[in-house]
Amino acid sequence: MAVPQQRVFSTTRVEAYTDGVFAIAATLLVLDLTTTAFGRIDSDAEMWSALADMSESFLAFVISFGLLSLLWMIHLQQFRDIARVDGGLMWLNSIRLLFIVLIPFTTTLVAEFSEFYAGRMLLPINFFFATLFGFLAYRWAMARGGHLLSDEARPDAATQSIAGAVAVGCAAGAVVLAPFVGSWGFLVFVINQPLAAALQKRAARSGD
Repeated sequence: MAVPQQRVFSTTRVEAYTDGVFAIAATLLVLDLTTTAFGRIDSDAEMWSALADMSESFLAFVISFGLLSLLWMIHLQQFRDIARVDGGLMWLNSIRLLFIVLIPFTTTLVAEFSEFYAGRMLLPINFFFATLFGFLAYRWAMARGGHLLSDEARPDAATQSIAGAVAVGCAAGAVVLAPFVGSWGFLVFVINQPLAAALQKRAARSGD
């Protein structure tokens, strides 16, 4: 008897669901700012002072929004190459989204409890796993000769996956730095794009 092939599906619904989760997570980030109660404000000086007291919350919001944007751009680049999905890819993507929707919560911890070890660590750990499962999803699509990739993407898939590996490395670096510098450890992502480009260029030359 012939072994039935694993069912594959169009990426349309997966992309729509993923985009929706990213949009909701980005929206939830701002709720911590909008629910802050200033109390009675009687002058411009008091208003500016109240806003200054929210500086850590503003910083955490900007950092997390930037990280979410980076993860969404990685997702966008991945599904430029992925032509179909199977059960394995859907589960890996869903686990990634689990960590995506946790980012607003771990961002709140950074804003309110950064003086504690757990408050500093949970956001970078959260982001590391979101990045890791995004990378694993692409590696799954590359498996078995690129069985989920478009025909055009298969020749360059290994080179393209380098960017995901570098992002995972930068996320791990942020985790290592977080106990000492908190969210400033995410500055390691400054080297993400140039390092990925350099390694991709080197891999392309090696392939030639």
